[in-house]
Amino acid sequence: MEIGLTTFAEMIPDPETGETLGPGVRLRQVVDEAVLAEQVGLDIYAIGEHHRPDFASSAPAVVLAAIAARTERIQLSPAVTILSTDDPVRVFQQFATLDLLSSGRAELLVGRGSFIESFPLFGHDLADYDDLFGEKLDLLLQIRDNEKVTWAGRFRPPIQGQGIYPRPDRPLPIWVGVGGNPGSMVRAGERGLPVALAIIGGSPERFAVLGEIHRRTLAASGYDPTQVPLGVHAHGYVADSEEQAAEEFYPSYAAAMSKIGQERGWPPMTRQQYDAMRGPGGSLVLGTAEQVAEKIVRWRDILGVSRFMLHVSVGTMPHDQVKRSIELLGTKVAPLVAAAS
Repeated sequence: MEIGLTTFAEMIPDPETGETLGPGVRLRQVVDEAVLAEQVGLDIYAIGEHHRPDFASSAPAVVLAAIAARTERIQLSPAVTILSTDDPVRVFQQFATLDLLSSGRAELLVGRGSFIESFPLFGHDLADYDDLFGEKLDLLLQIRDNEKVTWAGRFRPPIQGQGIYPRPDRPLPIWVGVGGNPGSMVRAGERGLPVALAIIGGSPERFAVLGEIHRRTLAASGYDPTQVPLGVHAHGYVADSEEQAAEEFYPSYAAAMSKIGQERGWPPMTRQQYDAMRGPGGSLVLGTAEQVAEKIVRWRDILGVSRFMLHVSVGTMPHDQVKRSIELLGTKVAPLVAAAS
């Protein structure tokens, strides 16, 4: 089972001091975290795309290229690229270039986006939210599979037999990020694409049906479900004791989720909610190495996933705490999960 990390390069003010890191500082921390992730044996590092003042990662391919220059083995991915508001030609070119620079370590994880800032920024109508992604995903797959492309659609000028370069040395892996929409699982399965399922609330058991939809659709569309992976993304934190994990993670996590909740009409995060979420049936993967490994194995068995991605710094946590969590994830959690396979 592959185990890795995701980040949005958060710059949310520290809930205790009010201090906000600058984007340069935070991005350099992200590179350091990725280097450490490789050193402790993790499989993949992924960076989200956002266009907000509280996240520094509007250009994941650039940050991943900086990481590629300082690493040799770890896989590199966005988490996610908002394909709906980008140009599939440029997305392919950027990640093909990253794949070549990193000697075949780049992946693409594309999605519709759970934040909407990129739609007005790049002149797209939210009324076209689903149609934009469907059309652009199909164009991206055509570019992946063909050096020269002829194409016409609603949301981009046509392409008339033009070559799209550079070409990677292998087919560029493309995953689809899904938050919980059954139709998105069907769309990925019909195209033979792996899915990264984001679980940031609720019980993982209720997501099991989505994994089954993906597998059934793959089989019905002529693909072998055993050859098309399913991954999961979750918030969480690893520390040397359960109490330490709970106390260190809560302030920044509650601040971040309450801020987003205020924008979306949710009530503020409470300690009672948090404690329930970090329980055995909750969505937070948090605690000692043993507790985190047990939860990952449980999710693997419930959902049938072969990749687990942990998002540690949901808010802005002290860099040394994040690095310690990464160290424990690689040196303690991953071996325990492997032993339970």
